[in-house]
Amino acid sequence: QVQLVESGGGLVQAGGSLRLSCAASGRAFSTNILGWFRQPPGKEREFVAVIRASDGAAWTADSVKGRFTISRDKAKNTVYLQMTSLKPEDTAVYYCAAGPKTTSLIVAAYNYWGQGTQVTVSS
Repeated sequence: QVQLVESGGGLVQAGGSLRLSCAASGRAFSTNILGWFRQPPGKEREFVAVIRASDGAAWTADSVKGRFTISRDKAKNTVYLQMTSLKPEDTAVYYCAAGPKTTSLIVAAYNYWGQGTQVTVSS
């Protein structure tokens, strides 16, 4: 079993920054990749970024590239999402997810999900 606990969401003005954290515990194999997804109001959940725990290789969605950075602290088994130059369209519930694959951008590849944290960007 894997537990994911997110923190760091909140309300921020456009152009501001936030850092989300996700602390993972449980079976190491099931957390080979740690990803961030988001679900805007009334829309489907979408990929934001993913990082591979073993070597730090990372992938980021085109919509946030250059603004969002994913990183991890292996010792703390924690993954971060640093978000800068935030836009109102970044408003969503952000979810941390873990999976056993070597990489994936799709929701179905992730077996474990956090409870989600709300990020609201005001214009």
